[in-house]
Amino acid sequence: MSKRKICVVITARPSYSRIKTALAAIKQHPKLQLQLVVAGSALLDRYGNAVDYIENDGFKIDAKVFMVLEGENKTSMAKTTGLGVMELANTFYNLKPDAVVTIADRFETLATSIAASYQNIPLIHIQGGEVTGNIDEKVRHANTKLADIHLVASEDAKARVIKMGEDAQYVFNTGCPSIDIAYKVKKSPELNFNPIEKYGGVGNDINWQTGYIVVMQHPVTTEYTKAKENVLSTLRVVHKLGIPAFWFWPNVDAGADGTSNGIRLYREIYKPENIRFFKNMIPEDFLRLLINSQCLVGNSSVGIRECAYLGVPVVNIGTRQQGRTRGVNVLDVSYNEGDIELAIKNRMAQKSLIPSDSIYGNGNSGEKIANILADVALRFHKTISY
Repeated sequence: MSKRKICVVITARPSYSRIKTALAAIKQHPKLQLQLVVAGSALLDRYGNAVDYIENDGFKIDAKVFMVLEGENKTSMAKTTGLGVMELANTFYNLKPDAVVTIADRFETLATSIAASYQNIPLIHIQGGEVTGNIDEKVRHANTKLADIHLVASEDAKARVIKMGEDAQYVFNTGCPSIDIAYKVKKSPELNFNPIEKYGGVGNDINWQTGYIVVMQHPVTTEYTKAKENVLSTLRVVHKLGIPAFWFWPNVDAGADGTSNGIRLYREIYKPENIRFFKNMIPEDFLRLLINSQCLVGNSSVGIRECAYLGVPVVNIGTRQQGRTRGVNVLDVSYNEGDIELAIKNRMAQKSLIPSDSIYGNGNSGEKIANILADVALRFHKTISY
């Protein structure tokens, strides 16, 4: 019996950690053949090129799709997505997959969904049904309506997808594959590498061994004109507090240029002695860095998902994760600098009291996903269920 060809499209650096364990499970499953497409900002050095990490983990990349237009504004986002539809349509035509997997909610993931569904290729959507701010909210639910099979990360998300008119027989709560990595890290949490020696980064040689925080702040596409102003607020607070900080580069979204410019400007003028800046780390190393930190600051979904499971305190700034189901580890604040400072101090003081929360899975999502993909009836036609 021939194996099902499952084509997974990774369009950005964070998406790899979101799907890594599922890729491994698909690759190892006797009924499945993995086809891997890497596209978008996952191919660009300035956003932490993920290709080396993917290949070092033993995955063969079947196609690379260059589709990101410069500009980092609303128009370039739309054009990038349009170009992605054209390029991915050709990629799927050549690879002839039995099903295509699109991941979560980044703006360009809609290109994967359109290119597959318009060619009658069964579309599988990972992590639908959640609620956030940003353009992600619209894109995620658009992906849901284009998708034929839904692999969601929580019971709340499952209920929401079914409410959207999707057939309950094709909605599965698998948890989030990124929690699989967090599960392994939690069992062996020691920080067994020197982040600066291994990854370099830029900035001062911070004294992180005495305690540190992690910062990851992305632009909000619906507020992209404020990106520079917003990141400067966080920079001033972190610099003022003097706590050693590992600061990570933003995603490629509208406003990313403003965020990047704000970081560069502040770094050049003030040379903050307590901050070291990085582009990327392999998922396991990044989670080890997080679990040993005093808290995570910013607006990344890692604070909502992995940090909940790891019991890492989080200061979530602004509206990017608005409405998303969260654990008690998260403290939400505005961009007011006084509020951010108080929130960081609060989370650091509460670190030992933060429990682990399994709202996004228990560590076996990848295996669940592969088993479903091997046995579920594939389809490319559906009607709304009410």
